[in-house]
Amino acid sequence: MTEAYVTAKVVTWARERAKLSVEQVATGLGVTPEKVVAWEAGDARPTLRQAEGMAQRLRVPFGYLFLSSPPKEEIPLPDLRTIANRPITDPSPELIEVTQDALRKQDWYRQYRVAEGAEPLHFVGRFSIDSGADQIAENMRRTLAVNDDLRHVARDWEDFLTLLARNAEGTGILVLRSGVVGNNTHRPLDVQEFRGFALSDAIAPIVFINAQDSKAAQIFTLAHELAHIWIGQSGVSNPNYKVRAGQQVSPIDRFCDQVAAEVLVPLRDFMGRWSEQEDIDNNLRRLARRYQVSELVILRRAFETGIVDEWKYEQHFDPLATRKGGGEGGNYYRNVLVRNSRTFTLSLLAAATGHRVSYRDAATLLNVSMASVPGLYDKLIAIGVGGA
Repeated sequence: MTEAYVTAKVVTWARERAKLSVEQVATGLGVTPEKVVAWEAGDARPTLRQAEGMAQRLRVPFGYLFLSSPPKEEIPLPDLRTIANRPITDPSPELIEVTQDALRKQDWYRQYRVAEGAEPLHFVGRFSIDSGADQIAENMRRTLAVNDDLRHVARDWEDFLTLLARNAEGTGILVLRSGVVGNNTHRPLDVQEFRGFALSDAIAPIVFINAQDSKAAQIFTLAHELAHIWIGQSGVSNPNYKVRAGQQVSPIDRFCDQVAAEVLVPLRDFMGRWSEQEDIDNNLRRLARRYQVSELVILRRAFETGIVDEWKYEQHFDPLATRKGGGEGGNYYRNVLVRNSRTFTLSLLAAATGHRVSYRDAATLLNVSMASVPGLYDKLIAIGVGGA
């Protein structure tokens, strides 16, 4: 059998990166734990087939295993995440892969739009972090049509989330919402690691929402990431919603929190509608219906303004934030649209149908099988993509 001259310390690095134990790797490869230990110690080598299986199991390119030392991996865009007031320096394979996937989508869509003669979007980077949060929020509400008409159309706050995402797409922003890597439900995204990210671009801006987060929080995260586009700042963010906007460690996250709050729940209107004669729960329910956002968003607004103190905020936060996301339901076609952006999916499939892009490339960009591509566009049209 041909031995694979893998580098022991790279094997250890890859296993730890994948957060797998020696026993888990051994079980996946059908070998004893002692063999894996020997590979990591450099006392033995796997066969070529075992090395290929190990690379697949550890989710690293096969060639990585032969490097002289572990590669330094970084998120391919600014990292705004922090924990305990310190930057996070070890992104997971899942985070790296979803950002790379989004960048591939952005690159294709940018070229597609340029070929169609698209002009730069007027709102991308129109403002800066030195602009007034109220000024940006007003422009965002006007551009995204966040108004009473939209609230009246929405059946509930979850429907409002869908409508807000659709309005964002209508302006030219691709909105991706997924809780997994590609379409692999065995590789969920960690909401403790990130809530979302934004890829600012004058032609093809993208926002990504981690659907593993609670549905209640996703509305605020969407508005937060859209604010990134308006100030032209890409980045992976993980704002801490248990603290006020002014306490966010990242200056950009701090500012985008303020903008998002004003977009969803305008302060002047909110202050006139909060009733001191009602208890906090009645206020939350009533105003959540008024603005068609979750009670969590109303709670944050009340906390920001000082109407609700820290003790009451903490008391109400967890029950409102524990309803997990994880996806958009069991409908395969709807998931394709939501995970990949409705606009991107239909544009790509139209291009594939018109032979402007290969079925193989379309399948790769959509994270679906190549066999499903030829009939996918017609199927989406037939079921009515307006429901996505």
